[in-house]
Amino acid sequence: MHLLLSGIVGSVAYGLAGPGSDVDRIGVFAAPTVAFHGLRPPRESVVTTDPDVTLHEAGKYARLALSGNPTATELIWLPDDCYETRTELGDRLIAIRSAFLSAPRVRDAYLGYASQQFRKLTTRDATVGGRRRSAKHARHLARLLHQGRTLYATGVLEIRLADPQWFRAFGERVAGGALAEAQALVAEAERDFDRLRTPLPDRPDEATVERWLRAVRAAHLPTADADVSR
Repeated sequence: MHLLLSGIVGSVAYGLAGPGSDVDRIGVFAAPTVAFHGLRPPRESVVTTDPDVTLHEAGKYARLALSGNPTATELIWLPDDCYETRTELGDRLIAIRSAFLSAPRVRDAYLGYASQQFRKLTTRDATVGGRRRSAKHARHLARLLHQGRTLYATGVLEIRLADPQWFRAFGERVAGGALAEAQALVAEAERDFDRLRTPLPDRPDEATVERWLRAVRAAHLPTADADVSR
């Protein structure tokens, strides 16, 4: 495994972390190119807990980011202080981050993930732990809708939130029973996506992404004097 790019994502990157918040990390790695020609292809993802780390092989990462997956997308839009590993190929990935974007996929992905958070809120339990989980789901819902609309309207993904306290307060209100406020926020976002003009194209620039991925594969071929028969 050759780590190309990794960083701290989630609440720490957004500015929403509290004293008990987990530190989430995500990264992109390259498997040896020859490994794709064997009987057992290399693992596409490696996930650990304690610490919470998710690593995706370059090919899988590219597919996730092209689909508009918010968690994958944020890795290539992080503030500089959130990166922990940066290589030449990782920097080249950051440089082509706009190539992954397309208007329909951004809209569908961010609204879709926010709707998942809303569904979790509808099964809220009244325990202390349940209220904490509800507040977290509500914060994620509001954050996804804000980031999605901003990305759709400007072509730039805002990772570090300008007013994290608003999102914390929103989460507490919803966890306290203001479910209608969360429902209204989703409906407002849907209307905004319908009316906003977007600089994003209808389709991502797959040719640019393909060139990056081929560069990754070329960089991880065995050297001329390597014994590839083992």
